[in-house]
Amino acid sequence: MGSSQRELPDGRVELTDAGGLAASPLFNHDLAPIPAAQRNWTTYNYAALWISMEHCIPTYMLASGLLAQGMNWVQALCTILIGNTIVLIPILLNSHPGTKYGIPFPVFARAAYGTAGSNLPALMRAIVACGWFGIQAWIGGEALQTFLAAIIPGWRGALGAGLGGHTTTEWLSFLLFWALNIWIIYRGMDLLRKVENWAAPYVLVVTLVLLAWAVNAAHGFGPLLSQPGKFGTLAEFWPVFWPSLTAMIGFWATLSLNMPDFTRFGRSQREQVVGQAVALPTTMFAFAAMGVLITSASAILYGEPIWDPVKLVGRFQNPLVVGIAMFSVVVATLAVNIAANVVSPANDFANALPKWISFRTGGLITGIVGILMQPWRLLADPKGYIFAWLVGYSGGLGSIAGVLIADYWILRRRQLDLADLYLPNGRYAGWNPAAVIATLAGCALAWGGLVVPALRPLYDYAWFVGFFSAGAIYLGLARRRVASEPAASPAS
Repeated sequence: MGSSQRELPDGRVELTDAGGLAASPLFNHDLAPIPAAQRNWTTYNYAALWISMEHCIPTYMLASGLLAQGMNWVQALCTILIGNTIVLIPILLNSHPGTKYGIPFPVFARAAYGTAGSNLPALMRAIVACGWFGIQAWIGGEALQTFLAAIIPGWRGALGAGLGGHTTTEWLSFLLFWALNIWIIYRGMDLLRKVENWAAPYVLVVTLVLLAWAVNAAHGFGPLLSQPGKFGTLAEFWPVFWPSLTAMIGFWATLSLNMPDFTRFGRSQREQVVGQAVALPTTMFAFAAMGVLITSASAILYGEPIWDPVKLVGRFQNPLVVGIAMFSVVVATLAVNIAANVVSPANDFANALPKWISFRTGGLITGIVGILMQPWRLLADPKGYIFAWLVGYSGGLGSIAGVLIADYWILRRRQLDLADLYLPNGRYAGWNPAAVIATLAGCALAWGGLVVPALRPLYDYAWFVGFFSAGAIYLGLARRRVASEPAASPAS
């Protein structure tokens, strides 16, 4: 049971014959390395992927939590830009093995954690994605509810009062949007690529139209732009800035791990790097800025700032305008939810039991867990959403990123034995204790402030603490193990 690998002139690697791995319990069609001839994602595909993922309501509303903490709009937008520029670095570092070897995130994690140990980072990443899936599905359901209310008279109360403070039609809209996500996943990655390609420019145009309308109707940009921050000195500003920056990094800390799920389809390293570097920080900054400008104008129009675009559009009187706007929100939310929150956990769950769980089954599991995590509660408090949810889990994901990058870039120097990643008795078999210990230690340091008041400052820097401590601990523990492994199979 084995196969040799060959390196192409552009540095990408593929198996010469994957047929010998088919019987392995760690192999299935969805996790298999993509042959070079089938890697067809271009610079535009990666730029469109990020643009469509960032054109979502959480990005639009991202500055609201920062302003609520006392920042002015310039400080809030700069914090968003800096955070997303920082997180771009681990995203690109972990994207490299996907493009080079054509493998998804959980298979890449087998090199550092072992074929069995890879389930630790994979399932940690999957649980976070399930939470995000639920959040986006609830937001998409709200948009669908408003859309249906615009075209069906009496829709909101048509099926009764419902439960939990939400009407029956709200729950129905949520479940309909949830089902649409699962259906697209069942159609496969190629449909996903097509959805992202057209969703990106479409949502951008619609948002620009909404911005132009708001500024024109309000005859200006409104009061938020002249609202000063509450911090008079840097000493007052830093205690809010650093946890806020950590939260901004945490926003895409998930993708800093699992970008191989997408870059495995890349035609070249240059195309995936350029597409991501151009689109990620700029789009986050621009879309969050649009949210600030539109919300500021809404304060003039309606007497109060309305951060939620679904609620803002719900104030419109023209059913056609409401319908078009809500359709756009549905498209935007659908695009980000599938790409950011279903692809990775679908692969992660498949990695746990490759012969029993396919990519499609993993997507269904993601959807079910997303409902069980009650996303309507996570969204109830914007402050808790940013400073508890985003900051908290960023420490755990930062720990995993530190281990993966230290292993691939420093210890292994970007050399992997592709076939052995799928063998239960190969060089990566079992568990790598060094990776597990480093990850748990990084998590303990990052999260220690939750239970030990003296360590609270570490929690405010959770992603940084997890990333650097786990990476350093792993390098200290794993050098001897990696050095004792046989050399990776030569590429032909």
